[in-house]
Amino acid sequence: MYKHFFKRFFDTVIALIAIIILSPVLLILSILVLLFMGWPILFKQPRPGYKNKIFNMYKFRTMTNKKDKDGNLLPDDQRLPAFGKFLRSTSLDELPELFCIITQKMSFIGPRPMLVRDMVFFDKDTLRRQNVMPGLTGWAQANGRNSISWDDRFKHDLYYVDHLSFAMDLKVIFLTIKTVLKREGIGEDGGDLSIDYGDYLLKHKRVTKKEYEKKQQEAKDLLKKVK
Repeated sequence: MYKHFFKRFFDTVIALIAIIILSPVLLILSILVLLFMGWPILFKQPRPGYKNKIFNMYKFRTMTNKKDKDGNLLPDDQRLPAFGKFLRSTSLDELPELFCIITQKMSFIGPRPMLVRDMVFFDKDTLRRQNVMPGLTGWAQANGRNSISWDDRFKHDLYYVDHLSFAMDLKVIFLTIKTVLKREGIGEDGGDLSIDYGDYLLKHKRVTKKEYEKKQQEAKDLLKKVK
């Protein structure tokens, strides 16, 4: 009952209350993002959700549009100002995802939605993480955030899928709050999660170059279908 009814009910009610209560914060952050990062205020990106259905996930922008003399965007680290780092470290950039919860594209708790170009490399077992709604935070984020390996992230995701319950969700919430307050595992620091999953597999020779290129094209074809 919890997985199929109460979880969805709690998500909708709590997200609606959170949006109302945090509306002043959302307004202030929107203004600050506009001042520090420019327009648009939100960053939109297609992500695979429940049962692999692709949806647009929204965050506050954390990087500027600074370009070099040839008109090309500068590297990410040169476009990430102090305010952008602050938004990421405090997870405040994630607040617009509350609207994804309201529209039933996401849940508060669940495996974090990956990139489409990551999802195409999932094996049959890893794809089980798509059998639940993606979350604002999850068991992997409560156990290392971005400092863990790709393999450990998926291990945590599947553990959540197999043990989904009200008690489990409460545990994730408390552990996530603890992790955010301590600002643990904020960045990838050159670890596994600093590169795409497909690049990680290629780097460790778990896929061939031909398989890698085929999957990358598969991801591009899927994104072409997204409106």
